[in-house]
Amino acid sequence: MIGYITSVIDAIGNTPLLRLDRLVEKYNVEGEIFAKLEHLNPSFSKKDRIALGMIETAEKKGLLKKGQPVLEVTSGNTGTSLALVCAAKGYSFICCMSKGNSIERVKMIQAFGGEMVLVDQAPNSVKGKVSNDDLMLVEKEAEKIVKATGAYYIDQFHNVDNSFAQEPAAEEMWEQSDGSLDAFADFIGTGGTFAGYTRVFKKHNPKIQCYAVEPRSCAYYGSDLKPGATHIIQGGGYAKCVSNVDPNVIDGVITVCDEEVVDVTRDLASLEGVFAGFSSGANVAATITLLRNEMKGKKIGVVINDCGLKYISTSLF
Repeated sequence: MIGYITSVIDAIGNTPLLRLDRLVEKYNVEGEIFAKLEHLNPSFSKKDRIALGMIETAEKKGLLKKGQPVLEVTSGNTGTSLALVCAAKGYSFICCMSKGNSIERVKMIQAFGGEMVLVDQAPNSVKGKVSNDDLMLVEKEAEKIVKATGAYYIDQFHNVDNSFAQEPAAEEMWEQSDGSLDAFADFIGTGGTFAGYTRVFKKHNPKIQCYAVEPRSCAYYGSDLKPGATHIIQGGGYAKCVSNVDPNVIDGVITVCDEEVVDVTRDLASLEGVFAGFSSGANVAATITLLRNEMKGKKIGVVINDCGLKYISTSLF
């Protein structure tokens, strides 16, 4: 047996599943929460899986040629993951990102050799709270760069390989939990995680309940949109339909507010030793709500999306 790997991308995947007993006890709920520790991937996020999957699929299809630059629009995690994968594979990487995202992500992408293009937020946007208007400005800038450079545009919001790259993680969780999960809850960003995990779980057990998690102020799937509303959960909650998600497979929508997301994220660190970001706290906060109500006494799976080190400059820590 060889005791080493020859590329950092070989370290992607096979993350542990942790039962959050201390957190369940603190919040006095009945049931079990199983957290997939995807923040333990090499660039500290679940997006390492999709970065590798989308790059390698593009190579196989002949869409990405040797020496061609790679470009992506991102809130940061897919950008850091793509920067890592591109560095390991020898591609140059261009990242388009809103100035509303945390500076740690910018620094990580640059450390991996990626080129950053930071786009000003929309006039009515709040710093640190990226809106759909902000995202649209970033996408327009990306289109200009693609035309100018001939870069391969990953386009994670519309790339079907996004969700398929998450299926191995879902299979891991199903096996690690011994197929005992009653439900799954996931914060909607690009929708790739929700779609990939749901597809696998429904295959194994059609009765499993899959819940979309959204900010209370911007619940597109929960039909509770408030004009001009913002939230602090970076990486999602853009108040729009995402093509990766089929609304027909959403069994329910759980909304979370900024305050409970912050509290639960901090408790993950202090009680469980899981140093995570906003969206991970949103997933667990939603699960606590479920265990207090319709899923009382059940077993629920969530994903720990990324590491808290990416949010040191924010109000979270």
